[in-house]
Amino acid sequence: MKQRGLALIGPILLFCGQSSHALAQTGQPAAPETTEQTIERLTAAVAKTQSQMEAYGQQLLELRQELGALRQKMAAEKSPASQAPSTAAASIAEASSESPATLDEIRERQAIEESQIATHEVAKVETQSKYPLKVSGLLLFNGFVNTRQVDISASPAYAISGSGSTGLSVRQTVLGFDARGPHLFSANSRADLRVDFFANGAQSNYAASGILRLRTAHAALDWPHTEAFFEVDRSILEPNEPSSLVAIAQPELAWAGNLWTWNPQVGVSHHFSFSDLSGVEAQAALIDPSEPQLPGTTSNSPVTESERSRWPGAEARVAFQHGDSGTGLDFGVGGYFGPQRDGNGHSFNAWAGTVDFRSPLSRYFEVTVNAHRGQALAGLGAGGYVNYYYLYAGSNEIVHALDDVGGWAQLKAKAGQRVQVNAGFGIDNPFAKEVDAALASLEQSPTASTYYYPGLARNRSVFSNVIYSPSAYLLFSLEYKRLWTNYATGPTYFSDSIGIGAGYKF
Repeated sequence: MKQRGLALIGPILLFCGQSSHALAQTGQPAAPETTEQTIERLTAAVAKTQSQMEAYGQQLLELRQELGALRQKMAAEKSPASQAPSTAAASIAEASSESPATLDEIRERQAIEESQIATHEVAKVETQSKYPLKVSGLLLFNGFVNTRQVDISASPAYAISGSGSTGLSVRQTVLGFDARGPHLFSANSRADLRVDFFANGAQSNYAASGILRLRTAHAALDWPHTEAFFEVDRSILEPNEPSSLVAIAQPELAWAGNLWTWNPQVGVSHHFSFSDLSGVEAQAALIDPSEPQLPGTTSNSPVTESERSRWPGAEARVAFQHGDSGTGLDFGVGGYFGPQRDGNGHSFNAWAGTVDFRSPLSRYFEVTVNAHRGQALAGLGAGGYVNYYYLYAGSNEIVHALDDVGGWAQLKAKAGQRVQVNAGFGIDNPFAKEVDAALASLEQSPTASTYYYPGLARNRSVFSNVIYSPSAYLLFSLEYKRLWTNYATGPTYFSDSIGIGAGYKF
């Protein structure tokens, strides 16, 4: 910088020197100059001086840029961020006095941040739209032991007559894509997609032959308090989900009170704030519920009962929220209504009323409760896979929507940041008198050749698990589950299932 500073003196001295030379010449005897010669001489001097001034002006600009960079660096060194090492050291010292686990977490977080900074400009996923895309997932290994036969051995939901099974699987691995898009109507746009490897072509939601399966997908426009969305996910009626590392392909308590099935929906939600911590969230959506089949069975129709009615279902939920999102108090009520039509042209209606509640009991405990009551709820994951049944009056066939009631509850205990213990119970209970009536009506049917009720008469499940996370990216779990399943005829079938899980998040 000193050399550049001295160099700037050159044009000034040159200009002054030329002016002094011209003055000195006026005091010395010399041949008189013509006006034309004087103009040429002065023009050449001005051009030469202007050229040098432009060169030194560029150097002056570079000096100013360097000076600005040095000032920013000096300000950064004097800012509170420069004291981060000492602050971090103090935090580590304080954390070490509290618990070794906290100290390890701080060190791990620092290592993760350093790794992310180092790779930020190196590893990028390029998309055609040029907007950022993040790839994430859970590589999950699980082992299982089932004392009796179940619907899907690696992720069971109900018991079947037969012998047990033991095995290993990585088909519950989940792969995710998260994207951020352009601004539209003053809103931020986003989208995400989740897939796993737990389906076959005929039954994308419930079977398990190991082909890539779409789980959930979301696209939304986000304003400060409003969101417009379309998605494939569980119904907005039941936003909570039991905690498990073993039951991923079918969520914990599936077909035992958990309205979990993933269905196409389009809707809007709005948050009314009362204060920084309290508010009310209102949601409404249209939904196209699926028509699930028991594993091992297929449907002969290319359209669902909801699609035959030519009207989508409608759902809404209102919830009071207090505290941090995802961990604070959340109490909601919801409703669902959807016209249905069977393959013979008979019409009936599906409906549901729901209540959901999640609340921290203390720093270490949290309780979650969900309940529903309705009719024709197989498309949402209830009713034992059955939406309706027939009654016969002579040759007349009358369709009745199957009534159902159910729900689930979970207690979560947290032992620090690394260990959580979960215990829960769920039940799905189609009305017994209607199941009996459906079975009896088959005997009166003029066309029925068999007297077999196609679904579950009642299904219950209880589970308990421990999930241990030694780091932010490693997960281990041990789980015990017991299933009780009733059919329209025969005894209660049960199975004890023990599952282990080891996952790596990326």
